[in-house]
Amino acid sequence: VLFVDEVHRFNKAQQDAFLPHVESGLLTFIGATTENPSFEVNSALLSRATVHVLQPLGADDLETLLARAQALLGAPPLGDGARDRLVGYADGDARRLLNAYENLVATAGDAARIDEAQLEKSLGEQMRRYDKGGEQFYDTISALHKSVRGSDPDAALYWFVRMIDGGVDPRYAARRMVRMASEDIGLADPRALRLALDAAETYERLGSPEGELALAEAVVYLAVAPKSNAVYAAFNAAKAFVKKDGTRPVPLRLRNAPTSLMKQLDYGRGYRYAHDEQGGFAAGERYGPDGMQMPRFYEPVDRGLEIRIGEKLAELRRLDEEAGSPRDSGSAPQGKA
Repeated sequence: VLFVDEVHRFNKAQQDAFLPHVESGLLTFIGATTENPSFEVNSALLSRATVHVLQPLGADDLETLLARAQALLGAPPLGDGARDRLVGYADGDARRLLNAYENLVATAGDAARIDEAQLEKSLGEQMRRYDKGGEQFYDTISALHKSVRGSDPDAALYWFVRMIDGGVDPRYAARRMVRMASEDIGLADPRALRLALDAAETYERLGSPEGELALAEAVVYLAVAPKSNAVYAAFNAAKAFVKKDGTRPVPLRLRNAPTSLMKQLDYGRGYRYAHDEQGGFAAGERYGPDGMQMPRFYEPVDRGLEIRIGEKLAELRRLDEEAGSPRDSGSAPQGKA
């Protein structure tokens, strides 16, 4: 039996060295890791193993360990509040519990009973268990993003504070909020993006802890703002269409003509300047490549400002149709055959 602790510290080549011996049955391989084995363990080795996920210890388990440690050390008893606080501080980690308890006993002196005040003094400003850059880190930011998307300000604040409390750089959280504003709110409330950027700038000016309040304000605003992923979906659809459709030439009327030669080649000829048209709109003008029916990438939702945007686009399309030149296909994007 070969037990390898912290197996994620072995690189792929080193992990490969175990394979022939595992396959031949010479070794019963047991690897332990605090990381996600899907990312850190060689896929060939992982396919020949069974993954067992060890869950954090529950409160009852931790209290049992605490009772054993107290009996072993002959330490004074803990008050109910101190016991509950210490178990909560351990956050499911037996090693964390025992280390904190040993330190507490060492600093308690001749006290007949350890209360919550003594415990708080012993613990100091110690952070919760949090694997910055690890799986828990990405799980927490995912929970924050989904809470904002789901319009739950309380859950969003909870996950944001969990990140800050765990030592995450608030600048990272600020960058993710800017992304949330673009991806999940978009033009339903354009103020969200500006507010997220302002919160990030405020944090840069004030730092922690004062600047964290601006980030918390942004978290709440993003959570309660009307939601739309229409721009996000349109951008992805346009990228996929262009990748499939290839490169079409820019129509001559839409080309820039800074030189006399370009003007002689008809660059810009026939272009209708929208500001000179009735209502500032050149009805019937086409802005896509010649010979291509422009797909409709952007479909505003019936929420927030996009309600008015949708009404505006519907009116412009009506004017195009009256001019005999519909502006788009009104269907899902399709590339060249």
